[in-house]
Amino acid sequence: MPTIFTIGAASARGFGLFGTAAGGPALWSWGKNYHGPLGLGNTTYYSSPKQVGALTTWSEVSAGEQFSLAVKSDGTLWSWGYNNFGQLGLGNITSYSSPKQVGALTAWFKVSGGQAHALSVKTDGTLWSWGANSRGQLGLGNATIYSSPKQVGALTTWSKVSAGEEFSLAIKTDGTLWAWGLNSSGQLGLGNVTVRSSPVQVGALTTWATVSTGRYNSIAVKTDGTLWSWGRNNFGQLGLGNITSYSSPKQVGALTAWSTVATFRATLAIKTDGTLWAWGDNSSGQLGLNNLTNYSSPKQVGALTNWSKINQGLIFSVSIKTDGTLWSWGDNQAGVLGLGNITNYSSPKQVGALTTWFTVDAGERFVLTLKT
Repeated sequence: MPTIFTIGAASARGFGLFGTAAGGPALWSWGKNYHGPLGLGNTTYYSSPKQVGALTTWSEVSAGEQFSLAVKSDGTLWSWGYNNFGQLGLGNITSYSSPKQVGALTAWFKVSGGQAHALSVKTDGTLWSWGANSRGQLGLGNATIYSSPKQVGALTTWSKVSAGEEFSLAIKTDGTLWAWGLNSSGQLGLGNVTVRSSPVQVGALTTWATVSTGRYNSIAVKTDGTLWSWGRNNFGQLGLGNITSYSSPKQVGALTAWSTVATFRATLAIKTDGTLWAWGDNSSGQLGLNNLTNYSSPKQVGALTNWSKINQGLIFSVSIKTDGTLWSWGDNQAGVLGLGNITNYSSPKQVGALTTWFTVDAGERFVLTLKT
């Protein structure tokens, strides 16, 4: 669910990476499929990866709680899965188990699915949102539900977005950080617990590089490589050595070597040296530390230095290494780890033997991936 971005590589999941539409990656999915978020035309659960159709023109994917979003290399936007609040953007509240095109535009770029709302940035830098909105998480200045995309303001300077549990974060091209929606645990980072229905700037800094929204917590990396977190901290997911919640950003340690982050109830992070670190909720071994102990400060996962991309589901983790292999660990209900079984694992396990996985995103209990 949480969308993650890597410093210097955020645009790599968009247009131009593969040169031609025919050369792009294929879409794969597995796990819980009750409302059809796997896009396979059914509601059957799968414990190993299944290809979604035969197309190799996908460029961007995002897994919401029980729904999916994807962009093709031609800039078209597609959605499927649970649609009780119009989070598919199709102008209705009908759920679909196969991809459906959202409108006819070819200008979609970034997408992020939250609990039941979605955010997207177009190639012109405009920001759009749709779906559930009881907490103002769409950023439209109201609490009205919308089942088709609505533009958030008129600015053309939006760059990155992350849709969380009834709240949203975004970074502009000038490096400023903005937040809106539910703020019960201070997850907006504004120094208070006030709900906001329109984007509000988090501080005055222009050095935010990457951000990830969790259940009621947030984490971000600045351009100097420092790591910052705020919001709910009941499992120690902020990495601050305690379980105290904070309503404004707090620096995690003093290091300037953080690169990639993903959070939900636990947090994963990769340093610039390729090492993987984890902390927070570990009730199902989702930290990958071969135990079930919660940690409130970063702990290294093994000794390898070839971790590249990470994401967090409800209580499981997925990652891709620099060699293109795919790994998973934690709770394995509905076969969400993709290992062909429903056994929990508290340390990383390789998913198959392929070395062509490109990107991965986790919903509540399902996974979407792109493979070249």
